[in-house]
Amino acid sequence: MQLRLPCLFALTLLAACASDEPAPTEKEATPSIPVQAALPAHMRELSGMLSSTQGYLPAGSEVEVALLVVDDRDRPRQLLASDRLVATGGAMPFRLVFNPQSFPNSARVELRARVIQSGQLAWRLRPLQILQAESRALGELRLERAP
Repeated sequence: MQLRLPCLFALTLLAACASDEPAPTEKEATPSIPVQAALPAHMRELSGMLSSTQGYLPAGSEVEVALLVVDDRDRPRQLLASDRLVATGGAMPFRLVFNPQSFPNSARVELRARVIQSGQLAWRLRPLQILQAESRALGELRLERAP
């Protein structure tokens, strides 16, 4: 009888703790937040937001961002970093990771961006000259309608 009472108490306690719903898994418990990979110590990055004069980029359009070495005639000579994104209908964040050792000291380096909609150039960023091979947050950059 003395042994039956503690066993009955333990079973009652276990039954009270039981639940019909399984505990949420780690993936369900945490909200989906995009995580950027850590930047290696030897690399640098340029980051910011691209938007248009209307404040948004057309959903489904292709956004191209590039860090280029440009010659005296404004022709691209070397690609340092690039990224292609698909616009979601709002401002578009970007992040370009580049190696500072490939950044030329005497040449002109520019950040360029464009938006392709239905196969045609719709928006473009006026070339932004990048003077130093260091990480920078460029803030919001406004693209203008392509001629």
